[in-house]
Formats: sequence, C-alpha cells, structure tokens
Amino acid sequence: MAVRRRLAALFAVGAAILAAATAATGSPPPQVAGRAYLVANATTRELLAHYHEFQELPMASVTKVMTALVVLEHTRPDEVVTVGGPAPTIGGSTVGLRAGERLTVRQLLTAALVQSANDAAYALAYYVGHGSVTRFVALMNAKAKVLGLHHTHFVRPDGLDAVGHYSSAHDLLELAQVAMQNPLFRTLVRIKTTTIPGGRALRNWNDLLFTYPGTIGVKTGHTSAAGWNEIAAARRKGVTMYAIILGSPTRSVRNTDLARLLTWGFDQYRVVQTVTAGHAYARALEPFSSDKLTLVAARSTFTRVRVDRPLVQRVVAPAMVSLPVSRGETLGQVRVYSKGKLVARSPLVAAVAVKSPSFGQRVGWYAGQALHHAGNLLRSFAGLFT
Repeated sequence: MAVRRRLAALFAVGAAILAAATAATGSPPPQVAGRAYLVANATTRELLAHYHEFQELPMASVTKVMTALVVLEHTRPDEVVTVGGPAPTIGGSTVGLRAGERLTVRQLLTAALVQSANDAAYALAYYVGHGSVTRFVALMNAKAKVLGLHHTHFVRPDGLDAVGHYSSAHDLLELAQVAMQNPLFRTLVRIKTTTIPGGRALRNWNDLLFTYPGTIGVKTGHTSAAGWNEIAAARRKGVTMYAIILGSPTRSVRNTDLARLLTWGFDQYRVVQTVTAGHAYARALEPFSSDKLTLVAARSTFTRVRVDRPLVQRVVAPAMVSLPVSRGETLGQVRVYSKGKLVARSPLVAAVAVKSPSFGQRVGWYAGQALHHAGNLLRSFAGLFT
C-alpha cells in the first residue's frame, strides 16, 4: 500500500537533544604569533577561529595565487611564452630567466607556484598583459572585485613590497578556494620538487608539504615588510581544512603555528552515530485496538559533527496508522539537525506486520467504545446528585 496513504493520518513530531554527540567539548584554538590568522573548514565553509581576519596587510608571494588564477583564465597551459619585458631584471626569488627564452605557460606557472619565482610571475604578466604588466595588474584587481575581495589591492604580480599592495586573511581564504577549483593550479601547488627547462631544479617553499600529513597546498610568501605568510590547506578523512597566517615572525614559527591550527581544526570534528538501525523511535496507534505499532530506524547513520555543537533529533511519525501494515514498511522518518542544518536522516519502518481487523474485531471495538462512553455519561449524571 502506498506510503502516501499511510502518512495521511495525524503526524506526531518529537524532538530530542543527542547528548552522546556532544560529550566532548571543543578546545580553544592555539595561540598564534602573527598579525592575522584564521582556520576554516572548506568542506562546510565554517570559519572556526580567526584574529584580525579583515585587516589589510602585505602578503608577499601569496600574491601569486591571484597571478596564477588570472593567467589560467587567459591562456592555455601549452602556450609558448617568450620571456620579455622586466622579467629578467626582477630580483628576489627567481629561476634566472633570460630575455628571449621560450617556456610554456605551464612551466612558468610551475616556477611561480613551486619556487615562488618572481621573474616567472613577471614573464607571465607581461605575456598576458600584451606587453604591459600594468594591464595585467588591472586584470588582477578586476578579478578581486568580481570575487568580492573588498580588502585586497594589487600593485605587482610577484608580491614584493609596494605601497598599496595588500590583502586580508579572509580575502585570501576566498581566493585560495576559488583557485583550488582549477585542476592545474591544484596539481602545481602540491608539487614538492621538479625541474623545468634550462636545468632548473625547483623545490617548494611550502614546508608543510614535507612535514604535515595531508597537506595539499597552497602558497607561501615572505618579505621584510610582510613577514612570513602562508595559505595552507590539508585534507583528512573527507574534510579539507585551511589555515592562514599573515605576518609571522619567522619561517619555523609560521610552520609550527600552521600545523597547530590545522590539527586543532580537524580536532573540532568527530564521527558519531546519529541514528541507530533497529532502535524504536516512535509508536503509532493501531485502529480498532489499544495496541501500538513500534516504528524502528531502517538504517544507521554516522555523521561528522562539531564537538561543541548539540545535535537535535526530530522524529516524524503518524499518530495512527492505516491497516494492513507490512513489516519493514516506511511510515515516518528520524532526522538529525546541527544548528538548524539537516545532517542525517533515516526512514522509520514498521517493526512487525499488522493485519486489517476482522468484522468481529471492529464490532467489538465499537461496542467497547460505546460502553466506555456510556459509563462515563452515567458517572457524570450520578455526580449531579452527590
């Protein structure tokens, strides 16, 4: 018989707090040395901890995340770039590009993202800007506007110190998540070591790729004015966590603090059993009887939840069922919510089969109801004379 007819009866809705899921409480975030930081769950888009996340600060070579994103939107990886413009004269971290040298977009992006090569960033900017780095920087700022990065402004494609060149931890989180949607970008920022033409051996400046299990990117940066900066991302058991630090005092402190933030972020979640298969969650009246039909969960659910957030369990089931009922027939649902968001659900099914009542059972039930009501009436009438 169709479930729709079963559920036509009056519904009973129950709610309960699942205490088991919140037995553990969230610990405070670790102390971090830096001008700004944040840690966020990219899977659920939850900002877990933050400090001065909107403050506008120099971000050094973290800039190259936007440089790469703009390049990827305006070129193909196999396009050949002739190194020109100011690229061969740019200082800082470089791969020693020479004027007139020819490399592909992919090779130059590899140098810019793995080795953080400033000359590679400028070569790409000069190429995409059709001979104008200024034009390319305008594309960077236009993209920032499209992405809603209200605390970001670019002056250079490499990130070396410049007046008016800044971003915020919050904006960099948004930028990194967009960039990581690009397959090539995602591949390049995970490379530990590689080579490109010219016998150039590259080693990633992101130390966490070598030391922190699950790291998947994304970009480091350092100048005297900016300090030690990084957007770090790691993935464990289906959860992607981001940690960002701007203005850390040293490279080692930055690395240690990022690892502590990521670990703390992952520790804020645990997998709990939110619904138990076979457990009785409701009982519904059976017509023409004083018996109740037990409704049990059809399957168990296991859900990753915040340890500091209670779960609310809501049971939706009919107050009375229509007969007959088959064993295992769906008659309701148990739902689990976290902060108003549905995180798990399982059908409620009949624990046993129940046949339709016979004619005699129906007559007997009506007779019993009539006698019951008559007795109540007589008692009420007798009360008038006492």
